Amino acid sequence: MFEYPYIIELLSPKRTDDGQIDIDLLDRFAERYQRIVDAGFGLSIPDNPMGQPRMGALESIGLKKLSLDPNKVVMNLNTFHTKNELDEILKRATIAKLKYILVVRGDGGPLLPKLDPKRIGGKHNVATSIDLIRYINNQFPKKFIMGAAFNPYKPASIELKRLNQKIEAGAKYIITQPIIGKDEDVLDLKHLNIPVVVEAWMSKNIDLFYKSVGKQKDDKNAEFDPIENLKSLHNFYPECCVYLSMLSFKRDWADLLPRISL
Repeated sequence: MFEYPYIIELLSPKRTDDGQIDIDLLDRFAERYQRIVDAGFGLSIPDNPMGQPRMGALESIGLKKLSLDPNKVVMNLNTFHTKNELDEILKRATIAKLKYILVVRGDGGPLLPKLDPKRIGGKHNVATSIDLIRYINNQFPKKFIMGAAFNPYKPASIELKRLNQKIEAGAKYIITQPIIGKDEDVLDLKHLNIPVVVEAWMSKNIDLFYKSVGKQKDDKNAEFDPIENLKSLHNFYPECCVYLSMLSFKRDWADLLPRISL
């Protein structure tokens, strides 16, 4: 499905308190976007990560008049939008001929609205990623290839059940949470027979890693080396595309990415 070795995470600019656009941040987004495209990799643009209001993927791309390659851009979409805002995003994505959407429940916060589950056919008190995948699949049939997240740090029986529900709702690929080395639960995903993208944590800040995945710190990873871990992921999951989070844009990627010459 993804005909390149890496998908690089690219954050869109934060929204200012007064609603203005920080031109410098938007320019930096455009420069990094173009660098990823020129390198021949895919790119993923998160949707208000950590509950921080940010410009949308299509909004940022449109303002800088950047070329959108449907085969390389993965737009993240979560449940912290109003129904009208959600529909507008999906309509714009259809017009832009966007292909890939990664659907996640997302990180909430006091500055973000919560999607009313009943308005997208949900039956619970909160909208879930399963509800959102099913809604997109029903309202925009065959328009997008939707992906789902897999968290190996939650109880396997619960997470695998939810993952199967996401697949039944229309998910066609999986992107894991960042992992360190060999993870048996991730290896077991092979039996699902859909593409699996494994996520690599490319920062030396291991404390932030544990905070982001909600896992207790493991002292054996105190001297965490992201480059060595990336090499181990290529070894344990040779058939998988790798999602790179926290990748430095200041360094030469040839020094960081083993598959850059492939």
